[in-house]
Amino acid sequence: MEGSTLAVSEAFGDLERHRRELTAYCYRMLGSPFEAEDAVQDTLLRAWRAIDRFEGRASLRSWLYRIATNVCLDMLNGRERRARPMDLGEARSPHGPIGEILPEVTWIEPVPDGRVLDDGDPAEVAESRETIRLAFVAALQHLPPRQRAVLILCEVLHWRAAEVAELLETSVAAVNSALQRARATLDAAEQAAPRGELGPHDRELLARYVDAFQRYDMEALTALIHEDATQSMPPYELWLRGREDILGWWVGPGAACRGSRVIPTLSANGSPAFGQYKPSESGSGYDPWALQVLEVADGRIVEFTFFLSTGGVFPLFGLPPRLAG
Repeated sequence: MEGSTLAVSEAFGDLERHRRELTAYCYRMLGSPFEAEDAVQDTLLRAWRAIDRFEGRASLRSWLYRIATNVCLDMLNGRERRARPMDLGEARSPHGPIGEILPEVTWIEPVPDGRVLDDGDPAEVAESRETIRLAFVAALQHLPPRQRAVLILCEVLHWRAAEVAELLETSVAAVNSALQRARATLDAAEQAAPRGELGPHDRELLARYVDAFQRYDMEALTALIHEDATQSMPPYELWLRGREDILGWWVGPGAACRGSRVIPTLSANGSPAFGQYKPSESGSGYDPWALQVLEVADGRIVEFTFFLSTGGVFPLFGLPPRLAG
């Protein structure tokens, strides 16, 4: 009995140690950390139920990826792709309508780095960070699901075409053809240039941003934001292009953000993230408003994504439900 218990424990541990990399894979496939978690749970459950039939003809890791791929393809069957506001239409005026509130399944959702990035070789971590950035994950969603799997497995995880063909039960020629088409589609989709890791000057910039935003000092913020920066606010369709329009929004329709508190939290999609809390209408304390995910390049902030679905996102990032006064 003791030996049997030990064997079960070891088998469970063998499966569980792949959770993080499977979560990263499923997140890139699905564009949602919540759906990725569900997919990984389903993958590990299926694997657990079939572990006694695992014959070892492929590695355990390859077997798990086969299961995870099938789970993701089933979840994606017949479903619209997730997107970012800038994928759905042109930039709008800061003084015009804010647009529709679209369902959560419409949008790419942020993921904490710790859920999908392993500690390891700094060069490998940096490469992995680029492949979870919001723009890259959004670009992946332009691909049909099987092409998406091929590109992630070949280009991100560096599997050989023969390995991918075996996993997808197809030919090497079909994999290479799918990979060629996927690359062409990704080249045509807009993607942000690689940002690299934050340096001391970037961290100083972010500290100045937090200070200026909390003071709502538009002059100070002007010096920190790139003139061609963008801002989006899922689940609203609205997105803005250009520092002038962003600041125009903040002092216009978005003026209720004046007096907000902003606190740093876990990095999201390889980028710095902050929890924003607006002054409560009750007159006491601060209520959650947005998870701010920022992109920094060349000494300026070049992109703001304000995720307003705080009920799901704040707990995911370990942010408190509200702040005291």
